[in-house]
This record gives sequence, structure tokens and C-alpha cells, in this order.
Amino acid sequence: MDTGTSLLVPAIVIAALVIKVAFGELRRPGSARRHWAFATDRNALAGGVIVAAATVLLGWHQIGPAAAAWALLIGALTAGLIHEGTHRS
Repeated sequence: MDTGTSLLVPAIVIAALVIKVAFGELRRPGSARRHWAFATDRNALAGGVIVAAATVLLGWHQIGPAAAAWALLIGALTAGLIHEGTHRS
């Protein structure tokens, strides 16, 4: 797989998520803080880091440095899911 191609997809998804949060913040001030609250949750971050490290370790030999971009995306999404699961009302 071409590294440039494999790097493009996670970059587009990350950019789309950031833009989505920015528009949400414009509509409802304070929503971005709630959306990114997983960044201060130690358990969620630990889970995200573990999944990101596993992604880099397993993907490096196949796509090289692009594995880091995929790891960032997968780790952040995992941390968000862990945070949502532990802080449901």
C-alpha cells in the first residue's frame, strides 16, 4: 500500500471531525469542551494509548509512518468511546 494514500484517509477523517466539532461549537457554545472531555479522563486516555500503541506495532511493517496517523485516529476514537461508556447518565 502506498504510504501517501494510506496517510490521506486518516488525515481527512481527523479534519472532518475537527470541523464537525467547530461547527457544533458555533451552534452551541461549550459543546466542544464536552466533546473533548475524554482528553482529561485518565482511564479513557490509557485505553486510547494502548490501542494506538498496538496499532503502530502491528501496522508499522505494512504502511510505515502512516501507521502513526492511523494510531492517532483510532486511539482518539477509542478514548472517546471509553469516556462515553463510563460517563453515561
